[in-house]
Amino acid sequence: MPDVKLEIQMLYDRVMVRISPEDGERRSSGGIVIPATAQMAKRLAWGDVFGVGTGVRHVKVGDRVLFNPEDQLEVEVQGTTYLVMRERDLHAVATELTEHGTGLYL
Repeated sequence: MPDVKLEIQMLYDRVMVRISPEDGERRSSGGIVIPATAQMAKRLAWGDVFGVGTGVRHVKVGDRVLFNPEDQLEVEVQGTTYLVMRERDLHAVATELTEHGTGLYL
């Protein structure tokens, strides 16, 4: 039987996110390099949405979202690690135009 490729479809309120690569090593405002392994307070991460379930209302594929990566489940697909979470676990979405924004931009 030949290999059949199956498309992944997220269910209900689930979102599949890939953590942005720049969330590893970072620099302080003074230029000091802070390694990704440095112990800090819990840190939220930005990621890109790769799939959404039918019950997801506020994000879409391609959005950039803010979330806590420590509380999520990981899945590996074709060598790339993704996180699967509920939409309610997202803290923010980066968008071009909004009525209720913070006035801060990425």
